Formats: sequence, structure tokens, C-alpha cells
Amino acid sequence: MRIGVLAVQGAFVEHEAMFHQLGAEVFEIRQKRDLDRPFDGLVLPGGESTVMKKLLRELDLLEPLRRKIEDGMPVLATCAGLILLAEQLTDGEPPCFATLPVTVRRNAYGRQLGSFSQEADVQGIGSFPMVFIRAPYVETIQNGVEVLATVQEKIVAVCYQNQIGLAFHPELSGRPDLHRFFLKRVEQYQKQA
Repeated sequence: MRIGVLAVQGAFVEHEAMFHQLGAEVFEIRQKRDLDRPFDGLVLPGGESTVMKKLLRELDLLEPLRRKIEDGMPVLATCAGLILLAEQLTDGEPPCFATLPVTVRRNAYGRQLGSFSQEADVQGIGSFPMVFIRAPYVETIQNGVEVLATVQEKIVAVCYQNQIGLAFHPELSGRPDLHRFFLKRVEQYQKQA
């Protein structure tokens, strides 16, 4: 099983370490030719969503990755990655991939000083330490979107088809539970393919 991690900007190294810990093969997606390598799942890490969107366009990665997501490739999107997947953003910013039928509020808890950690239940996993850094949250969901977790009555984790969107950073938790959960999705996808 090979996981491609978008590595144009943001917190991708920590995701790679989690997958290595679980025995998965990982490689970085930095340019279009990296997409020639076969891979079974995609990670969209945290970072600066505006910068990432700009780089995805400039590097001609946006449309090829969107097609893979639309074709069912499992994707784990954290923080800025969730923003990239969202169909709508509350600030009116045009969407990026627009494959996840949710509306997301960016920087929902304020700037860097609004960062915090909280333990909360994640469906299918149990109690999990969540790290929020300039985090978004999901304001509304459409039919077919499953809520996996809420914090302070806000939706912070969702699943839609093979897309998992998280407002927090599981790669900074010290626990591989969510990455393991994602790898199980990838295994199921491989069996169906």
C-alpha cells in the first residue's frame, strides 16, 4: 500500500512519520510527474490553504488530483486540507477541489493565539487528542456526509464516500489511530477496485 502525501507546503512530514510507523509506504507529491507513480491513497496536510491552492494550480496538480478524488481514491485531509476539499467556504473564497459537500469556516477559532488542544470522541475510534491550529470547522453538511466528531458543538471531522476531512491535526497527536483508520479505508478501496 502506497500513500501519496501532498508536499508543496505545510505539515506533511509528520503525516509521513505516522504512516511509516504503521508500515505503509509513503512518497511526496511535489510536481506533476510524481503522479505517474502508482498510489492508493492521498493526504492533503495542514498548512496555508490559499498558498496550497495557488501552488496546486501553478504545478498543474489540481485537476489530476481532483479526478483521482472524484474517481474514489481515499483522501485524508487535515485542517487546510479540509478547506481544499470543501464545496463552499463561508468567506466567499472560491473552492479548490470542491469534492466534499460541506461548507467550511476558515480560521474559525481566531488566529494563532486561538489554537488549542482538546480530547473528544471520534466515531469508530473513541477518545482522541485533537490539536487545533488556526483551525477551520464544518459549518454545514449535505446529504451523505457523516459527522465523525464535534468539539464545542462544532463539526470537526466528517466522512463522505472515501474522503475524510478533519479540522484538527492528528499527525501531531502522538497517536496513529486516525491514520490507521484511513489505511483501513484504503484497504477496502483496493479490494473493491
